[in-house]
Amino acid sequence: MIQSALHNLGHERRTVLLQLIRYGLAGLAITLAAAGSYWAITDFLHIDPMVSYGIVFLVFSGISYVTHGEYSFRGHGERDRHHIRMGRFFAINVLGFLVNQAFIWGLVKQLHGPTWWPTIPMVFVTPLLTFTLHRRFVYA
Repeated sequence: MIQSALHNLGHERRTVLLQLIRYGLAGLAITLAAAGSYWAITDFLHIDPMVSYGIVFLVFSGISYVTHGEYSFRGHGERDRHHIRMGRFFAINVLGFLVNQAFIWGLVKQLHGPTWWPTIPMVFVTPLLTFTLHRRFVYA
């Protein structure tokens, strides 16, 4: 059933859909681990939420770069200008970092909500933004 549905899509749409599925699977695991790490560091180690997410960002950016390059977007785009691709990847991740920091700042610092509140947009909003930008500018 899934294969017949995929077959009926055009080649480009099928490729994008498969990349989105791989990005979703890998990204979901990375995002859940990063969001959980942020929350655990903040609540159990009593580190400021914005500092906590900074630590998490540094660790998971490297993991994310390797995972998405080798799995999510395998076979898509150029692979010869590694330094340019890496620079673009980290630029987009910094944008995602700033978006997530804005969620933390707004939801925890300004609204005085629990530290887990930002994990919701971290999981459901930021990955859609970064997938679109990674596909267009990093793995094009």
